[in-house]
Amino acid sequence: MPAFDALRNDLLLRTVRGERVERPPIWVMRQAGRYLPEYHEAKGDNDFFACCRSPEIASTLTLQPIDRYDGLIDAAIIFSDILVIPQAMGMTVEMLDKKGPHFPDPLRSPTDGQYEQLMNRKVDVAQELDYVYQAITMTRHKLKGRVPLYGFCGAPWTLLCYMVEGGGSKLFVQVKTWIYRYPDQSKKLLQKIAELCVEYLALQVQAGAQIVQVFDSWAAELSPASFGEFALPYLRYISKHLPHRLEELRLECVPMVIFAKGAWYALDDLCNSGYHVVGLDWLQDPAEAVRIANGRVVLQGNADPGVLYGDKDAITAVVQDMVQGFGGGKQGWIANLGHGVTPFVDPDNLRYFFEEIHRFAATETRSSTKV
Repeated sequence: MPAFDALRNDLLLRTVRGERVERPPIWVMRQAGRYLPEYHEAKGDNDFFACCRSPEIASTLTLQPIDRYDGLIDAAIIFSDILVIPQAMGMTVEMLDKKGPHFPDPLRSPTDGQYEQLMNRKVDVAQELDYVYQAITMTRHKLKGRVPLYGFCGAPWTLLCYMVEGGGSKLFVQVKTWIYRYPDQSKKLLQKIAELCVEYLALQVQAGAQIVQVFDSWAAELSPASFGEFALPYLRYISKHLPHRLEELRLECVPMVIFAKGAWYALDDLCNSGYHVVGLDWLQDPAEAVRIANGRVVLQGNADPGVLYGDKDAITAVVQDMVQGFGGGKQGWIANLGHGVTPFVDPDNLRYFFEEIHRFAATETRSSTKV
């Protein structure tokens, strides 16, 4: 493992360990992205995946929000995409302007030939995704210990959705056909993806990632029973086997985060799924989430990203409710949005969001001191 500068801001990692802290650590999903004007300057004429495959560009994009919001946020997340795993498995994935990810040749059925090829292919994620590890190592060196660095991957269920649907979907007809018509074949593919996720995350840690997050972006498309059958077992596989793989590589274990968007019904199960942190979307009431979690995990989230389109009064109100709902934020909470930063957000509104979290957390501290 490369040698890096000592971490100067360990607020987030102390929070994950369950310590009582001076204020809640803050970062947001998609904090490096197209809402920033400097993103477009650094991206230039490169397409999205070309940026992901360039360690220099990916590292530059990762650092942009750290520089812009210096002193306001407490973590970086590597600029990449969850769909690099299907790419490593041999599938073509394109990022189409104004449409999003697109698979020209998605999985049609277990008998379409491609399924068998995917199942039989030995995927070398060390080689296929080496550019991600290079970007992580480069970013750690550039950070010089300013904040910790998140690595991440997509969850097996969400990756299956993209691989079968061929992109985003409103009805999820194809993947529902798969899990209800071909449940055994679906589970075999989900298991293969889970195994690749473990290796991919382990190699990210080896490259320098200090905490890792699993994104189950399409969890809301499953009923509670189906989530328990087609998503949760594979999330648990990752959380169980990643520490073992890190031990084999003679690496220290790192905190693991699960973010299952829309799976509010599964919060209790997610708190028992082996992850140290559970991310919440904005559909979850913070106080109710704290009650359900009952100290078993650290919670992360969960402001509605849409509030960043509002005015300062709206942002202030959302932040105040969030800070109070999470008990003031001195223990067991990482402040975040309930999903990623969306396009056309004014970067100054995001700055104000960060500043208000700092302000209300300080207010809570003074109130606690008076009591």
